[in-house]
This record gives sequence, C-alpha cells and structure tokens, in this order.
Amino acid sequence: MEIRGTRKKKVGMIVSDKMDKTVVVRVERLVPHDVYKKYVRRRENFKAHDEKNEFRVGDRVEIVETRPTSKDKRWRVARLVERLGEQ
Repeated sequence: MEIRGTRKKKVGMIVSDKMDKTVVVRVERLVPHDVYKKYVRRRENFKAHDEKNEFRVGDRVEIVETRPTSKDKRWRVARLVERLGEQ
C-alpha cells in the first residue's frame, strides 16, 4: 500500500470572512534579504474552506492543504489556534 505524503500546514490570521464557507487567511513569514541579510516580512493570502462559517476576522487559525475546492481554494481550516480577544 502506498503511503500518502504529509500535507502542508500554515498558521495565519483571518483577514476576511465575507464569503459563504470561505475565509481569507494571511500568513506571514520571515525571509532573509539576498544582499543585506536582514530578515524581511513576507505576507501571502490564502482562501480556505470553513464549512460551518464559525471563524471570524482576527482569529488565528491553522490551515492545511487539500484538494481544490474551487478556482482559488486549495486549503481548509484545520483548527483554531487563538480566538480574537482571548488571552
């Protein structure tokens, strides 16, 4: 039996929840600059599937790779890392 590869995971903050069953997650990462060797922040937005519309703007979530759900969606929300306003 063939073993499936592990799916990519990313942690980011929800910046939009206006679509039905879809959230936009912004993922930030630090990348060293080629010339100056200083770390620079890079941001990327991912559309992720949210089946129950339970996540809100500002929530920190983990997303995992999945099969394409639509033209732009290739991720789904796996779990809530931190709720907005919760410490």
